[in-house]
Amino acid sequence: MHRIDRIYIDGAFVTPHGDERFDLFNPATEAVIGHVRLADAVDADLAVAAARRAFPAFSRTSPQMRVDMLRRMHEAVRAREDDLLEAIVEEYGAPASRARWMARHASEVLRDAAAVLENYPFTRRVGTSEVVMQPIGVAGLITPWNNDAGFITGKLAAALAAGCTAVVKPSEMSGLQTQVVTEALHAADVPRGVFNIVTGRGDTVGAALVAHPDVAKLSFTGSTAVGKGILRTAAESLKRTTLELGGKSPVIVLDDADLTQAATLALQAGFMNSGQACIAGTRILVPQARLKAFEASLVSAMADVRAGDPRDAATTIGPMVSEKQWQRVQRYIRVGIAEGARLIAGGEGRPAGIGAGWFVRPTVFSDVTNDMTIAREEIFGPVLSILTYRDEADAISIANDTPYGLQAYVVSADPARAREVAGRIDAGRVLVNTVAHDPAAPFGGFKQSGLGREYGTYGIEAFLETKAVLGVA
Repeated sequence: MHRIDRIYIDGAFVTPHGDERFDLFNPATEAVIGHVRLADAVDADLAVAAARRAFPAFSRTSPQMRVDMLRRMHEAVRAREDDLLEAIVEEYGAPASRARWMARHASEVLRDAAAVLENYPFTRRVGTSEVVMQPIGVAGLITPWNNDAGFITGKLAAALAAGCTAVVKPSEMSGLQTQVVTEALHAADVPRGVFNIVTGRGDTVGAALVAHPDVAKLSFTGSTAVGKGILRTAAESLKRTTLELGGKSPVIVLDDADLTQAATLALQAGFMNSGQACIAGTRILVPQARLKAFEASLVSAMADVRAGDPRDAATTIGPMVSEKQWQRVQRYIRVGIAEGARLIAGGEGRPAGIGAGWFVRPTVFSDVTNDMTIAREEIFGPVLSILTYRDEADAISIANDTPYGLQAYVVSADPARAREVAGRIDAGRVLVNTVAHDPAAPFGGFKQSGLGREYGTYGIEAFLETKAVLGVA
């Protein structure tokens, strides 16, 4: 049984002022595996005060000093990769192959930020003026449960590269991952107060950071509903705010696509991270004339999709993170059936042969129209919808007919044509014939999928203010 009863403030592990105990579960077994003592608003204040004290000196460090620090952090987290993988599997249920990627990603984002920082021009000439990029101040970083370790290090890497100090509010559901990451970062010889990690609830620690007068910048990843509330509160003090929110990403299969390849890519895009991904390609758009052939290809490809024990190498979809999330997905499956969508795979309940754990049957609906609930709302589970379109213009119209705009996918045998279609999609990222991640490319959403961008140069600049100095030679 894990017992996590420390948070990290001012360079030290300390007992929280808060005394609420939060149960950690193994979602593959539903068993309680540990307890986390949660911080409260008092702890948030102490963490912000530590970050504020550290900011004047840290903001004046040289970029090279911060590059060296980020590389130490990268090495420290990489050294704990196996421990982090174990934590991800145990408390989140990610399949082993996905968990390995997640554990490695948590260290790689630190290395990637160091590489960008190494050549970043904080001072440049524009016209007759000198333009200086200046760190904003104390950053509040609020991370979700679906890749908590990676979001902690990713947001922290950008903030520290810019010269900001930070307070991280990780998900209380990810206590094991947070503990491993915090221990690793502590070993990297970072100045006291530069980063602080305070595990607590969103409505206590998160709310305290959002409203705190000494927090100048917020970066939040989570639901659109919560993001809107954060933005309303942040507006009171005009905090600089980055929001990475929900998505309902389209996968546009053009009429020239190889259907076998398209079906495989669509399942990879839709079922990534067990469907618990804001970028999941959950709306699959196919030509009306090729619907039956595509359905046959997709059903065939489903033979390689397996929900079950995350430690089994054959598993591609793990459990939902919690019973609440499992119930949410089940409700959407029932709604899809009630609204007239046709099941071609999956359905309600657990997969055959699984009697415990929050496992969902990988589910695909066809005959879906874009006004159905399952096509409009983010489900956050392994549930996909197939929609048909008449022609290319109709496909683009359907793809853009959503309140979201985080990511999209285009599949075509003609890269030039796919590129043209990608240019007409309202989304922060469009992937053509791939599901790969580019750490240098900006990431963020159009419309209600968020504000601002993360990763690469764009991610660092989210933590910088632009100052023009005139009259200098």
